[in-house]
Amino acid sequence: QVQLVESGGGLVQAGGSLTLSCAASGRAFSRGAMGWFRQAPGKEREFVAAIGRNSFSTVYADSVKGRCTMSRDNDKDMLYLQMNSMKPEDTAAYYCASRQVVWTPSTDKKDYLYWGQGTQVTVSS
Repeated sequence: QVQLVESGGGLVQAGGSLTLSCAASGRAFSRGAMGWFRQAPGKEREFVAAIGRNSFSTVYADSVKGRCTMSRDNDKDMLYLQMNSMKPEDTAAYYCASRQVVWTPSTDKKDYLYWGQGTQVTVSS
């Protein structure tokens, strides 16, 4: 089992930047692909970004492409999402998720086995 804890959320002005972190513990973090998802009030949880086991492949949602960078540090069991040029529509709870033993990233939330509790991001206009 993998335990995931997100941090780094908060209030930021439109155009600003924020970096989210996700600390993993439990089974070897480095085994599987990881993803970031977000959920705004009254909306479905949606894909933001995903990264493969060894960081060779990353995938981004069109809504954040060019503004976000996802990275991971397998030695430290950490996952990151750097967000720039933020917009009010980025406001949501952000969740990290693990595919555990599967190496390839996925945009489908149903492919992820373990989830964190989320961290709130609010972008003011």
